[in-house]
Amino acid sequence: MVKDMNNKSLQWIVAPLLEWYGEQARVLPWRENSDPYRVWVSEIMLQQTRVEAVIDYYQRFMESFPNIETLAAAPEEKVMKLWEGLGYYSRARNLKKTAEVICEQYSGMFPEEYSEILKLPGIGKYTAGAVSSIAFGQPCSAVDGNVLRVITRLEENDTDIKDEKFKKQIGERLEEVYPAGYCSEFTQSLMELGATVCVPNGEPKCEKCPLKSGCGAYKNNTWQNYPVKQMKPQRKKINKTVFILSAGDKIAVRHRDEQGLLAGLWEFPNIDRKMTEEEAGRWLEQKGIEVIQIEKYKTAKHIFTHLEWYMNCYHIVCKEINDTFEWVSKEELNNEVPLPTAFRKCL
Repeated sequence: MVKDMNNKSLQWIVAPLLEWYGEQARVLPWRENSDPYRVWVSEIMLQQTRVEAVIDYYQRFMESFPNIETLAAAPEEKVMKLWEGLGYYSRARNLKKTAEVICEQYSGMFPEEYSEILKLPGIGKYTAGAVSSIAFGQPCSAVDGNVLRVITRLEENDTDIKDEKFKKQIGERLEEVYPAGYCSEFTQSLMELGATVCVPNGEPKCEKCPLKSGCGAYKNNTWQNYPVKQMKPQRKKINKTVFILSAGDKIAVRHRDEQGLLAGLWEFPNIDRKMTEEEAGRWLEQKGIEVIQIEKYKTAKHIFTHLEWYMNCYHIVCKEINDTFEWVSKEELNNEVPLPTAFRKCL
């Protein structure tokens, strides 16, 4: 049940947050300017991903696609290759799709209105709010896990943060106190506080917090209790057998389905069960592959949001290339083929 907090103003957090942010904000490449394209790309990359992991990806992406037009015109394979390792690959596809829409419908200019930004592929309320406030200086809140953690600890609010009505209520309360002329800084200060001080894992760094004087969780030492969120369902465990097939200087790959997990990316041939070496040999025979040598290569594990893969990897030296699969060189595999991290772990 959502607690009714509408009668409590958040005005008191504005001044100390802005002062703290002005002094303590991290230097990050997407903060060099407020260009909406740069802000948008950074926000998409940062979803479900740590800042430290994003920086190099962001810089490489901007070097290859410095503006909306270059991204819209880029081959999808190149976009996916630059995204390789970041995961949640639908984000990359939506980036390219959105760039195309902006070029076609908005003459290459990022729309300024929140309602128009929200219509773009792959953009939800959080991202629309972030771009509107950071790039265009509008009083639009961007309520993510960092913001919800900060607010629920300040107010010792035990409402489930997955509750959409609660998120909406927090966003509305924040928008009531957005400071004119400092909307960009206010949005980023809340994000920054949650990322660096009121941290998601481990004890918060309360001694560094500009809001500790009014924080209920600090006063009562109850930070461990907030935020409250529903338990995640257990991840499904899947055993896989993965085949690294090599013939001369070529390695076999194949395209994944266009729908579902890792849609449209490349993979090594694999099957969803654990195979002994003898069973693997029979599978290869059924595929018409003449084997010179087969060896158990390694066991690898990869965790997705809802799945865990346990992969038995075999290295197969083949007599010749088989037309069942695509065959690429190691150079192509490293530089051109977008191969998900899960399968790179098998190399």
